[in-house]
Amino acid sequence: MTYHFKVHEEGNGYWAECVELLGCLTQADSMEQMRKNAEEALNLYLEEPEESSLSFPLPKNDLKGKNIIEVPVQPGVALSVLLRKYRDDHHFTQKDIAQRLGMKNLYSYQRLERRSNPSLQTLHKLKQVFPDLSVDYVLQE
Repeated sequence: MTYHFKVHEEGNGYWAECVELLGCLTQADSMEQMRKNAEEALNLYLEEPEESSLSFPLPKNDLKGKNIIEVPVQPGVALSVLLRKYRDDHHFTQKDIAQRLGMKNLYSYQRLERRSNPSLQTLHKLKQVFPDLSVDYVLQE
């Protein structure tokens, strides 16, 4: 999963804003540092928000343009974003999904909506609940 940042040159440095996520910003002195800072800012922005009902828009496909850079999301964060989005789109609560996955408690599912590294068995169960879940999309850079 990759989002897009528009980079602006200003004075002796740069600043960038995520095209898809309002308020996700960063700055740097060099383009090399900008890429690192954009990835860090993006992953921090997307990590579990305090309000777990919040889901973020998914990145746009093939967004090109002058001064646009693609910034990858770490797989554990990408899965969390995708799960919150799917849960929201299907009008499920966290408790609903935990029950559908056969989890003993709600916290077990809530961990998946944070930066996580689920087992293959858990991924298999998630695929049964959300047939359109694409692990390839989560791992895409």
